[in-house]
Amino acid sequence: MRPWRFFSASLIGLLLAAGPACAPVAAQTAEVNIGFVLYTKSHAPGTLNARWMYGNNYRGPGIATGGPKEGFAGRYHVRYFYDSGEFSDEYDLVIEKTGDAYEVSWITGGKISAVGVGMEVEGGLAVGWRRVGD
Repeated sequence: MRPWRFFSASLIGLLLAAGPACAPVAAQTAEVNIGFVLYTKSHAPGTLNARWMYGNNYRGPGIATGGPKEGFAGRYHVRYFYDSGEFSDEYDLVIEKTGDAYEVSWITGGKISAVGVGMEVEGGLAVGWRRVGD
């Protein structure tokens, strides 16, 4: 048997023997530390409507108030809810524009709870985020 065939057969055998351990990380993890939010301008100046999700388990609407009349960059107070209407969380929200990208921070009690990066898309600001450790 040629060496490369032996190597290929050995590798396939190892992968088959490993079974579920070779499943994608997301499939092995009950909850991933990845979220997404889409902010859109509200009719009220300085207000953003939010549609958020965290992993595959949590999602809902939100509203950010107290921001600037123009653009997305600024400081807001944001409240999020679950799709059921039940209250989820609230934060001080800071959106900073850096070139054509955005850096976003969610703050509670003076500490950063989550960070994200975003970009303007048709109709809003799309932001991927993650919670930060204590």
